[in-house]
Amino acid sequence: MSTLVVFESYWGNTETVARAVADGIGGPVEVVGVADAPTPLPHDVDLLVVGGPTHAFGMTRATTRRDAVKQGGRPGHEETGIREWLAELAPVPGLDVATFDTRASSVRRLPGSAARGAARSVSHGHVGRVVGTESFYVEDTPGPLLDGEVERARAWGGTLRA
Repeated sequence: MSTLVVFESYWGNTETVARAVADGIGGPVEVVGVADAPTPLPHDVDLLVVGGPTHAFGMTRATTRRDAVKQGGRPGHEETGIREWLAELAPVPGLDVATFDTRASSVRRLPGSAARGAARSVSHGHVGRVVGTESFYVEDTPGPLLDGEVERARAWGGTLRA
């Protein structure tokens, strides 16, 4: 079993979660930023984990990515996020896909989630079978992650391995 974890991150919080999820999965796992994510997927990947920040109640768009950089987020992938990357993927028979997002704890109860949006994109594009979605919480837009979220991400990764 080979796992690929693809993340989109502007302040490092989503990347931290992605790496914790990968630690929880164990085994052969590659973690890459969306700008370096392969298309098509390597033939030996049977678990794909995709994560990004929730912007404006869903996956990022070019405008929200540019806004994030203007607010101090790391530049470098304003034009391509997980939304565009997932749209480029062809269906992969037998592929399990899990999605996650990071979002501000102050909007915990509001609708909309990058993880759920990514899961819909995977389902509608017939990329693979969605096996899980999860949200992880940050204090504010730039973070930090709330206490316990890294451990929770690692534990969630362990459930994906099973």
